[in-house]
Amino acid sequence: MQIQIFKFGGASINSADRIKNVTGILTSYAHSPLLVVVSALGKTTNALETVLENFLQQDPIALIESFIKVRDAHFEIMEALFSDKRHPVYGQVDSLFNQLRGYIRKGHLYSNGITDRDFEYDQIVSFGELFSTAIVHHYLVEQGIPCRFFDARDLIKTDTSYRDARVDWTLTGESIRNNIKGYFQGNLQAGSIALTQGFIGSDANGNTTTLGREGSDFSAAIFAWSLQVKEMTIWKDVPGVMNADPKLMGDAVTLETLSYREAIELAYYGASVIHPKTIKPLENANIILRVRSFLDPHLPGTTIQNIREWLISTPIYILKSNQVLISVTSRDFSFILEENLSEIFRILSSFRVKVNIMHNSAISFSFCVDNDPHKILSLISYLQKDYETRYNQGLELYTIRHYNDDAVNRVTWGKKVLMELRSRNTWQVVLG
Repeated sequence: MQIQIFKFGGASINSADRIKNVTGILTSYAHSPLLVVVSALGKTTNALETVLENFLQQDPIALIESFIKVRDAHFEIMEALFSDKRHPVYGQVDSLFNQLRGYIRKGHLYSNGITDRDFEYDQIVSFGELFSTAIVHHYLVEQGIPCRFFDARDLIKTDTSYRDARVDWTLTGESIRNNIKGYFQGNLQAGSIALTQGFIGSDANGNTTTLGREGSDFSAAIFAWSLQVKEMTIWKDVPGVMNADPKLMGDAVTLETLSYREAIELAYYGASVIHPKTIKPLENANIILRVRSFLDPHLPGTTIQNIREWLISTPIYILKSNQVLISVTSRDFSFILEENLSEIFRILSSFRVKVNIMHNSAISFSFCVDNDPHKILSLISYLQKDYETRYNQGLELYTIRHYNDDAVNRVTWGKKVLMELRSRNTWQVVLG
């Protein structure tokens, strides 16, 4: 029995037609057992982040409006899939929305000011995956596909690092193997599907945790590692891993193969096709990763695997927008030495801020980070206690792997360069 693992992101299920399309893809793989990992519908995570913000700001009118917007979007898709309003999917999804509503009301009734934003994020935003899997599960069953729903919170066990939880690999592996393998061994019917959520897990106290933004890819890799499968497929709205975002560069091409190492590098620098944490568990178990298009499932896509000698001559462009460039300088013009850098990185770690590019001179240290408004202004304020601190917002960070002069000129033409770094294979620039 060889289990295949498929992961479908929000774009693949953001409408009734897209859900039907996914069902068609799954039907074509009816010859083998499938574990299917599903994200929240479309832009639901963003919409629930708005709900969270209104909840934390205790703005009841905006909170109700944002909540209703999320609910209406899901019921609109359900009505296009299930004509009978007595179908059990309506009761299950309505119950989930009632749970979310109850949590929000309890927060307003009993909280004297919410301090743990990350905890509240995980309890509220995680509902997106619960909504989507309920709808997809019922639709698959409606189409006669043998399918069992598994709550990922019962399978993926983590610590309490909310919004970026660390996986307990021992407990998680045992739980996944016992439940998923047990299901498939007891259900030999062709085309059996185990359906679960990406992005979410739970801590030792039973609180919902999340694995980081876009963490559904990582969830699928956790299942793949735990079950020791031969390969895993991520279904996207692009033909595969491309050398640039086709929305930004019309001549972007699909890369047929990638090494694990190159994929990790691309993910580290911000390539949106693959979550940064996804590759390592796959590499550890020598599991092939395929990235394919749900819009055209006949295309071969990109294969990522263990390739020792992998050469590429095509530049790969990665853009990170909405960046902040922060520069800290010693007040007395003394050198920025190792102890200063150690302290600065300790501060960055305490604020859970990742540095995307950095450079230091004799008396200053500059670094570029994603502009998280809830972290960055507080970080800057903290740094200003001991350092002269300046910052620029609204910047772009371009990374080019396997760069050449033409690629560099293409990115920098007509723009102001604020910081530039080159290594053997990678060129990075911060643009104003």
